[in-house]
Amino acid sequence: MMMTHTLMNLPFHDNALEPHISKETLEYHHGKHHAGYINNLNKLIEGTTYADMNLAEVVVTSEGGIFNNAAQVYNHNFYFKGMKSETTTPSKQLVDLLNRDFGSMEAFKEVFLKTAAGLFGAGWVWLSVDGSGSLVLESFSNAGNPLLSAHTPLLTCDVWEHAYYIDYRNARPEYLEKWWGLVNWDFVSQNLEFFFESRHGFIDPCNENSDLCDYVDSVERTEHSNT
Repeated sequence: MMMTHTLMNLPFHDNALEPHISKETLEYHHGKHHAGYINNLNKLIEGTTYADMNLAEVVVTSEGGIFNNAAQVYNHNFYFKGMKSETTTPSKQLVDLLNRDFGSMEAFKEVFLKTAAGLFGAGWVWLSVDGSGSLVLESFSNAGNPLLSAHTPLLTCDVWEHAYYIDYRNARPEYLEKWWGLVNWDFVSQNLEFFFESRHGFIDPCNENSDLCDYVDSVERTEHSNT
């Protein structure tokens, strides 16, 4: 049976992020661009082996147009889930790791925003965690993401112009500073907690309806198929 991918509902009202990100931007970003990737992906996978895979499996096994659209769906899902209008704070576990691997929260913010501002062209900047439990800052052009390196994503920022041009024109650094104030640290902290729980076998199988669960399940199936 073909798995039909659907456009996620935003986890906030379309005007909830104003004045930092406008309702108009979200109408285009989510309602046009994100939806476009969904529609393209469903058309491209019809009649292929990818039609039976979850989204994360498609991302890590495909290439070309299928990869581009699948990864953009995954990336946008993660981006929108990673923002919230209410103020949130990172968990102690996350703060401890940020201090360990980046020196401080402020140092992490500085390097993250600098990396995002300096990424040439379109792409994504991610905070992820590698197999050893170390936090990693990664930037990718176009549709790239940490799944391709077998890293677990925690947070991402979209630096394609459609994410900010209506509100900020070409002032990417200004957009990034405002975006930072919208980061949903609850989501980031939960992703980190999920990584350590799944790593130690506390979640087996992963049965939550989330992109991270899709990724963990796809890794588990790959490992079992190779044994």
